[in-house]
Amino acid sequence: MTAPTLLALDFDGVVCDGLIEYFQTAWRTYLEIWSPPDATPPEDLPPKFYQTRPVIETGWEMPLLVKALILGVSEAEILENWHEIRDRLVEKEDLQPQELGPRLDRVRDDWISADLEGWLGLHRFYPGVCDRIRDILDGGKVELRIITTKEERFVRSLLEKQGIHLPSGTIFGKGHKQPKHQTLRDLLAMSEPSPTIGFVEDRLKTLLSVQRQPDLDAVQLFLADWGYNTEAERASVAEHPPIRLLSLPAFARDFSEW
Repeated sequence: MTAPTLLALDFDGVVCDGLIEYFQTAWRTYLEIWSPPDATPPEDLPPKFYQTRPVIETGWEMPLLVKALILGVSEAEILENWHEIRDRLVEKEDLQPQELGPRLDRVRDDWISADLEGWLGLHRFYPGVCDRIRDILDGGKVELRIITTKEERFVRSLLEKQGIHLPSGTIFGKGHKQPKHQTLRDLLAMSEPSPTIGFVEDRLKTLLSVQRQPDLDAVQLFLADWGYNTEAERASVAEHPPIRLLSLPAFARDFSEW
């Protein structure tokens, strides 16, 4: 492959592992909606949530995933038939997706307002990723951008705790309110000649949306196999060239080994 001159990274699921925070926010929202007698989650619930988290496309689904697991729906069934399970729960519980999303956001916002450091502390970085980012920044040959649905201020705070300080204008967060393929298009248009872009993302659906843009066919697309995706999605990458499956050890090495 041609080494990129600009590397764009998703954040959650590529750089940072937010699974613990996702579960805690989902559990807090579940408590609000269903008011169970015991506010302590069963011991086996978090691992089951972590395994099935890749089925979640938008935040409002997370408390429903908790509910499905509490009801005893198996991880295998969730991974296979999540949309059907989700829609059945919405109907049975008389819930409105358009209300669940803001409710979950409010639960998270209240938590952040009350204990920002505690909330930030639930995020972990994937092994070797921060070292690789530092090498790229120190090398000066490849520009780095973060494209994420997380708020820029939280991304910046988490990275700075790792000693990584990104310049202004290099993190494209929740506030941009546009598809990632549009952000990539903007990045191509920002300099002349256009950069050679490599984009690492853990959601296959997002990569496929980029692939459908004819003017972005030069962007090199990589599915991070360590992120929030399923075994079936990873296996299907071969059906969607030129998307490539990227491992965490390969990410830490030279671009020629990607």
